[in-house]
Amino acid sequence: MALQRMDNIGIVVEDLDTVIAFFVEIGMEVEGRAPIEGPWAARVVGLEDQRVEVAMLRCPDGHGRVELAKYHLPEAVAGVPENAPANTLGIRRIMFAVDDIDDVLARLRTHGAELVGEVAQYEDSYRLCYVRGPEGLVVALAQQLGGPAEPQN
Repeated sequence: MALQRMDNIGIVVEDLDTVIAFFVEIGMEVEGRAPIEGPWAARVVGLEDQRVEVAMLRCPDGHGRVELAKYHLPEAVAGVPENAPANTLGIRRIMFAVDDIDDVLARLRTHGAELVGEVAQYEDSYRLCYVRGPEGLVVALAQQLGGPAEPQN
């Protein structure tokens, strides 16, 4: 058996609407939104009596997806500190390739996003930065210089 693809990344959030708006501003598209509950869901995640609202967002090219989940029951459990540094154990960020990093940063700032460090250039290849968005979520933005391609990480 071979791996077919990475389907999505799941993120548990408190304010689903705010986080959806943040990812839509980056350029993701809402694929769907629905409540999830019942015995089958409880068996999958190991939480009885769960009630969750889930939103699925996809990249415009159709390849990458982010699943946002707002737990109504049981209440979400805090994990990593909101302003955790880049060297904190666990998943720290999602990277998006963008056409114009300055434009995306300006639009994300209207949603309260802040640079973690600064926009830096890697050789003559990329402009890169980390952005902290709602609920402490960190996304990386990469703008290839001289033509489109995917950053290697």
